[in-house]
Amino acid sequence: MLTLSHVSKRFGKIQVLHNLCIYVPEHTIYGFVGQNGAGKTTSMKLILGLIPADSGEIIVNKTPVIFGCSPANQYIGYLPDVPEFYPYMTPEEYLHFCGTLSRMSRKDINRRCEELLKLVGLASEKRRIKGFSRGMKQRLGIAAALFHRPKLLICDEPTSALDPVGRREILDILTAAKEQTTVLFSSHILSDVERVCEKVAFLHQGHIVADGSPEDLRQNFTNVTAPTDIELVHPEETRLLLAQFPALKPAEASALKYENQVCILENCEMLPEILHFIAARGLNIRRLERHEVSLEDIFTRVTEEKADKYA
Repeated sequence: MLTLSHVSKRFGKIQVLHNLCIYVPEHTIYGFVGQNGAGKTTSMKLILGLIPADSGEIIVNKTPVIFGCSPANQYIGYLPDVPEFYPYMTPEEYLHFCGTLSRMSRKDINRRCEELLKLVGLASEKRRIKGFSRGMKQRLGIAAALFHRPKLLICDEPTSALDPVGRREILDILTAAKEQTTVLFSSHILSDVERVCEKVAFLHQGHIVADGSPEDLRQNFTNVTAPTDIELVHPEETRLLLAQFPALKPAEASALKYENQVCILENCEMLPEILHFIAARGLNIRRLERHEVSLEDIFTRVTEEKADKYA
């Protein structure tokens, strides 16, 4: 549905994107992950034809993207990080307005309004948009972006300023929308990406430094390990364990005063030795938990390894 082939972009003396290559399969949620300033928004503006690429080619639904007047935009829906609306309208009025701009028939507009307001959980909402919360505006923004049945939905940081409940609602909506369209999901919140995305690309300083499914990334980066939590019953036992093994870290600042009996082990190679010490001393374990390697762990390791190369 979306292909970027060797796309580069420079602003003055600053090279923002370097030879970017991305392939987004149809009916997937594709995570586009990077820190602030990595080049995510620039990439999306290129896909929308809002700025010209210096080199390379962008294809949306087999249609080339052309700067200034892109025929590919008929296949694209776009949700910016802060969507704007006419505040005096209701959700239904705004979606009717969107349908009129898309030159849809009144019958199709009415049907599409009903479908999308139900999808985003605003079917019974009659208030004007000026009274909406940030999360409600994000949901309405998704409905507006999907109104003309786009083949590709581009979401720029849709969950970045939402509370946990609002984030979950948006992620659930995007998962449901995948049945209708392909989603390019730009974010720097790795837990959100891990929850909904089948494919992921890590963008760092304008370079794609890793891509693939979350499962593939875990298999390809076997050198990345997740921490292990060791929780003992008594504070004095925690103090003994921390003194014996300097590689262990308290779970948080309060643990330095032994109010929290959780120790963090970053390198699992020492675990057998630590367990042998615990067994030999008869220390009481309340919990031993080894975490799964997350996308955040992998992203942190990859970007640290590439930092000097791309400096």
